[in-house]
Amino acid sequence: MKKAPHQERTFVMLKPDAVQRGLIGELIKRFEATGLKCSAMKMFMADEKRIFEHYNKDEAWFMKKGVRTVEDLKEQGLEVTKEPIEYGKDIIRANANFMMQAPLLAMVWEGNQAGAVVKKIVGSTEPSTSDVGTIRGDLTIDSYSHSSYEDRAVRNLIHCTDPEDGPEEAEREIALWLNEDEIMNYTTAQEAIMYDVNLDGKAD
Repeated sequence: MKKAPHQERTFVMLKPDAVQRGLIGELIKRFEATGLKCSAMKMFMADEKRIFEHYNKDEAWFMKKGVRTVEDLKEQGLEVTKEPIEYGKDIIRANANFMMQAPLLAMVWEGNQAGAVVKKIVGSTEPSTSDVGTIRGDLTIDSYSHSSYEDRAVRNLIHCTDPEDGPEEAEREIALWLNEDEIMNYTTAQEAIMYDVNLDGKAD
């Protein structure tokens, strides 16, 4: 059965820094305030294999990120000891190591253009250059250069599916971390206001 536009789903995962800093409620509040609906939520400890499956990066991605890391190291006057592609792979290795240190919180959010809306709320990947008003821009100050200097994952609180990868990628990530029977199918009063054109109870 074809889904209505407001039934689009996207995936969000709160990382250990968000959990450890007690920001779970603040972050959920930001999504709820837009009218998105949370249809699943699960806290768990992750393993390295599934984290690598989650990021699902190819050689081109590793090279692009590795070149950026090499540039950062050179700007800081630090020695470059590996090929760029290995620095790129180190990003996922470091992420895996970080994300296994404390619980993660996986969520599914639904709503019209859910992927794009969530990305707008979350902000760009690097906190120090993320816009004011976004989760990353408001609630943390880490940067690529600082994380490279300390040889660790960038602390940016949260993962969300990139909307440029389409709803299919969101569904892939959802299926990786959640079973379909863990995702709730229900209607909120807020949905009636937002999507029922005539407020007559006949919204699909």
